[in-house]
Amino acid sequence: MRPISRMLYGLLLLLSLLASAGGVAGGIERQELDNGFQVVVLEDHRAPVVVNQIWYRVGSIDEYRGVTGISHALEHMMFKGTENLEPGEFSRRVARAGGRENAFTGRDYTGYHQSIAADRLDMLLELEAERMVRLDLRQEEFEPEMRVVREERRERVEDRPRSLLWERIRAAAFPSSPAGLPIIGWPSDLERLAVDDLEQWYRNWYGPNNAVLVVAGAVDAADVFERVEAHFGALEPIDLPRRLPVEEVEAVGEHRLELHAPANVPYIGLAWRAPSLATLDDPRDAWALSVLAGVLEGRSGRLESRLVRSEGLATRTSASYSPFARSEALFSIAASPADERSAEALEAALRNEIAQLREEPIDDEELARVRTRTRAEEVFRLDSVMGRARRVALLETLGLGYETWDDYLDGIEEVTAADVQRVAEAYLSDRRLTVGTLVPEGTPVPGARDDATPGGEEHVDH
Repeated sequence: MRPISRMLYGLLLLLSLLASAGGVAGGIERQELDNGFQVVVLEDHRAPVVVNQIWYRVGSIDEYRGVTGISHALEHMMFKGTENLEPGEFSRRVARAGGRENAFTGRDYTGYHQSIAADRLDMLLELEAERMVRLDLRQEEFEPEMRVVREERRERVEDRPRSLLWERIRAAAFPSSPAGLPIIGWPSDLERLAVDDLEQWYRNWYGPNNAVLVVAGAVDAADVFERVEAHFGALEPIDLPRRLPVEEVEAVGEHRLELHAPANVPYIGLAWRAPSLATLDDPRDAWALSVLAGVLEGRSGRLESRLVRSEGLATRTSASYSPFARSEALFSIAASPADERSAEALEAALRNEIAQLREEPIDDEELARVRTRTRAEEVFRLDSVMGRARRVALLETLGLGYETWDDYLDGIEEVTAADVQRVAEAYLSDRRLTVGTLVPEGTPVPGARDDATPGGEEHVDH
């Protein structure tokens, strides 16, 4: 069966199953403890496993110059011991019980997750409650871990010219707000961070009233709520810092930048400041922007079909937009020129594709294909227990509510060609645009990968 046929078949099957469960967000229960701790349970008895995720509402969007990267650094230190756990003991207990774990930091959140046999959930809840309030930040653990973090930045960003370019594009697109800060932090700040800075960050943001727990898998919701109450109910809420709105100065004209760095070929990124669900009064623009990205991205999208296969201008293309953020988002496209093709010609072609979307509505056949593919990709992304838990946790952490899940899929289906043209005109204008060009210079780092995400890093994994 061809890939697109498998996708369409799988979409129809999954949507029929989800519809019978009351929608994508069906079968979910939510409670909030007296201390403000939010708990969401997704029952899924297909396998005797459970996924446990706890997300804290703090990320790089809460940082400022001097402490950039501190949320990610603290995420690393959360595995380095508590008052009752030796360094690394959390991970050893999970591994001995046959479980897997990891963590990640984003702009709006820091998350920790485990997957384990369903009968070991109580152990995970006990461990997470322990490090929520009893973390023991030790200087002897901090210094070597910061060396790990700085090396991580070197491997993820500085040795990957495209990642470095997107870091600079985001900083230029958001010059006055923390939306422009790198999740992993600026190098100078990572050199200066002290263990006392992390201690204060932990005290400011880590508490039951700033966290969301999602438990998904072969569990009984009532039993989970009882266990969570036993482990977390007595924890005291914290006094959270005043959280100011994330506001950026008005976009008044195009920004341009060049990055001279070791690379094999040039690379061009175009990024427009675009609204997210949190910054819109009406979510329909976010749904239309998602469809607009779908028109451009992927093997069947306009960028690859026209610029790569038809015109031979580019060797690879990409497009990206996500409405799930607390600040403004970026709508981004990127490409590398084919041999003997100039970066200038490729940029002109990319701009022309956007101009056509502003000036001409897409036809019904293309619209139907993109809507189907966009919904299919989302449903496949959420087919695993871990994927569903992660999406629910994201929406709850952003304050959007897991119901937004169904709203998104329904909203995509309702997008019209006029909607796509309207948001292209409204948001993909030159006054909102930042253009970055990677100019090859020097010798690339041997063996270094460079698979940067358009728009910049979405999160940094532990």
